[in-house]
Amino acid sequence: MPYDDPEATPDDHAPRAEAPARDRPRPTDHDDDAGEGQSAQGGSKQDEQKAKKRRPLLWLIFALVVIAAAVGGVIWYLATKNLQSTDDAYTDGNAVIIAPKINGYVREMAVNDNQFVHKGDLLIRLGARDYMAARDVARAQVGAAQGQLGAAKVNAQLVRLTAPAKLLAAQAQKQSAQATLTQRAADYRRQISVSKAATTQQSIDLATSGQRQAEASVAEAGAIVAQAAPVDQLVAQADAQVEQLQGQLDVAKAQLESAEVNLSYATITAPQDGTVTKRNVNLGNYVSAGSQVMSLVTTDVWVTANFKETELTRMRAGQDVDIAVDAYPSLKLKGKVDSVQLGSGSKFTAFPAENATGNYVKIVQRIPVKITIESGLDPNLPLPLGLSVEPTVKLK
Repeated sequence: MPYDDPEATPDDHAPRAEAPARDRPRPTDHDDDAGEGQSAQGGSKQDEQKAKKRRPLLWLIFALVVIAAAVGGVIWYLATKNLQSTDDAYTDGNAVIIAPKINGYVREMAVNDNQFVHKGDLLIRLGARDYMAARDVARAQVGAAQGQLGAAKVNAQLVRLTAPAKLLAAQAQKQSAQATLTQRAADYRRQISVSKAATTQQSIDLATSGQRQAEASVAEAGAIVAQAAPVDQLVAQADAQVEQLQGQLDVAKAQLESAEVNLSYATITAPQDGTVTKRNVNLGNYVSAGSQVMSLVTTDVWVTANFKETELTRMRAGQDVDIAVDAYPSLKLKGKVDSVQLGSGSKFTAFPAENATGNYVKIVQRIPVKITIESGLDPNLPLPLGLSVEPTVKLK
């Protein structure tokens, strides 16, 4: 290969051998520290430059977060300022307690637990043999009283007819007796006024006896007249007897009615539509009057919400309510505020607080608010009483 440098010798173009490691100069510690210092200083400057570039971005992100939070807060305030909700609320309704009015054994059980019944449906039938016997006795007493009353009415009619007639007959008899006495008295005077030769002692005795008999007849006729004289009183007495027996008949009828009512109590029917709950009686049980045998939950269901007293400022009857049911998250009910109870729950406890005694600590009270359910009920989803709900009232 030709050489490019004419002045160079072959030795100059020959490869040079490397010097042994022991002959090469070694780097000193000073040289190492200087190199590391230069590298660290260059890295810190680069990091500082990167941090300066990131600061505007961080400030921008922070500002955006603050603005988003403020906008969200404003939107939340505007969306909820006219809403008032509480989780202290539950479903409520009417639970009718079914209790017999008479004692007896259960002869027929017509319903089961949680069965829906209509008004008038048979629930329980009790044994009624004793009450049937009492009804029959009362009927017999009514019949006897009616017979006595009928006889008394007939007697009163007879008294109205016969009493005046008896008085007239007695007066006529008295007049006849008075006439007879007049005749006997005349005969007696003739017998004692003639000479004894013209009459006999027998004739005188007969005249005397006839006069005395006539006087007795007059007295007897007068007594009969006096006895028959109070016609009005006799009629009033007969009428009073009728009224007395009429009263006895009314008592007998009342006893019969009471017996029939007691007999009707042996058949217990549903007072209104509802669902049978808490049934604690079975076929053959002996039940006493007034003992609870079951309850009947009616179809009327509403919500009782216990709002704080500070939450009632703008709440009024008729405001719309959204109701969420914990048991059925998909069920959305619509309702209205019906009324606010005139008294806190603590006011109607057995021992209400007496704020005028002892130390006083102010506690925010809760007031029950009745909310009616207007729409949204699903017939396939039962809504038992006492379910937790969360109503949200739309304040106006």
